[in-house]
Amino acid sequence: MPPVTEQDTHLPAQVTRIGADGRTVNTDTVAVEEPMEIRIVQSVEGVTSRRPIAITMRTPGDDFELAIGFLFGEGLIASREDFVDVSYCLDDDVQEEQYLNVVSVTLRTGLDIELSRVERNFYTTSSCGVCGKASLEALEMQACTPLTDGLVVDPTIIQQLPERLRSAQSVFQKTGGLHGAGLFDANGKLLDLCEDVGRHNALDKLIGKQVIAGQARQDDRILLLSGRASFELLQKALMARIPIVAAVGAPSSLAVSLAANFNITLCGFVRADGFNVYSAPERLSRG
Repeated sequence: MPPVTEQDTHLPAQVTRIGADGRTVNTDTVAVEEPMEIRIVQSVEGVTSRRPIAITMRTPGDDFELAIGFLFGEGLIASREDFVDVSYCLDDDVQEEQYLNVVSVTLRTGLDIELSRVERNFYTTSSCGVCGKASLEALEMQACTPLTDGLVVDPTIIQQLPERLRSAQSVFQKTGGLHGAGLFDANGKLLDLCEDVGRHNALDKLIGKQVIAGQARQDDRILLLSGRASFELLQKALMARIPIVAAVGAPSSLAVSLAANFNITLCGFVRADGFNVYSAPERLSRG
């Protein structure tokens, strides 16, 4: 088995810059994008099976967290106790040069999983053909319940989060091409962040870290998204029980519906001078 080595998150690229002074040739830095396959490994009555679950385009790094976060967000695992191992895979069908692009998650013996959840809830594109009503009903079938009240945050804390996240995004500062997801406490302290070319991947990595650490529930945390807030990102936040979701960009209509149905405080267009609140404004103090 080849040794585990760190893959590049960014690479140099030659670019031609066109501007007021004409054309110049320079070297730029671009974010790496590579496919990663997630497999689950199960042992049933002494027979071990390996099943591909998903393929996602991601920036290398935090691959194990990405796999765990994805499985958690899809409801296939519920806690750290539901899996016993995460590793890169080198089965006979995996070429050596692709070793770091296949992650296997070994589930605990006896865990009953419903693979149809992945088929039903894996929203990877805006044109998947699943209507909003069916999307919300799918969450209700997963026994998701509205979040309870309790956490109250000063709105000025929300306004400070984008700059705090941006200043901590090391790869973004080099490439300008990565999304970020950050987890903050009620005082605005950055607890953890993950970056990726994919918005969903960045959040899966972030949530996966917490699940691996045995902290699947994040009832007193704030999530900041560096881009827009879509339904699938709110779905992942709901599974992690995050009560406040803030986004630098706009929310989608279905994200607003999900937030309202499940009592998530959803903030959009977050800037230093203010933001919009689309649901559950009670968690934001009046000063």
